[in-house]
Amino acid sequence: MSGLTWQKSTHSAEAANCVEIARTPSVIHIRDSKTPTAPHLSFPPTTWTAFLSCALDARSPSAPC
Repeated sequence: MSGLTWQKSTHSAEAANCVEIARTPSVIHIRDSKTPTAPHLSFPPTTWTAFLSCALDARSPSAPC
């Protein structure tokens, strides 16, 4: 999808392969930085927020996710 502004995590090294995201008001797009022209995943913002919350909670041994 053209016209998206892709960004890497600030925790990624400049040369590291990682996922990148592009935000629009209604969709979060996710792609592999190694293959930027390959198809990417798209989720509603609420699903992305739930994923991030679960990923952060996973740091705890008692995480329910």
